Amino acid sequence: MSADEQYVEQYARAHLVTGAADGRAVPVVLRYGGDGQVRVALPAPEGEWTFPRELLERGLRAPAAGGDIRIWPCGRVQAVIEFHAREGVAVVQFDVKALIRFLRRTYTATTPATTTG
Repeated sequence: MSADEQYVEQYARAHLVTGAADGRAVPVVLRYGGDGQVRVALPAPEGEWTFPRELLERGLRAPAAGGDIRIWPCGRVQAVIEFHAREGVAVVQFDVKALIRFLRRTYTATTPATTTG
């Protein structure tokens, strides 16, 4: 990403639901570089995942899938993102507010910005 390219980076906490994690809160970084792609960086070993912003938008309203990613609302205040890989599946639960705030920022960003939330 070039220095003059617009981007959004937001830190969030999510709950890793799968494996030995037992729903523990983990730090997650949400990124958008103006290329239409959202990047979700999870703690190791889950890694970073990239998918279209449009998939996140759809998944907050109704179940949506694209490639190895599945997203769906979970009640009124939570959303689940499921990441599929050969090694297994990572299921992560987010507060919808954090994801909506991130999406709004992707549409309004005019300069590089970082926030916590």
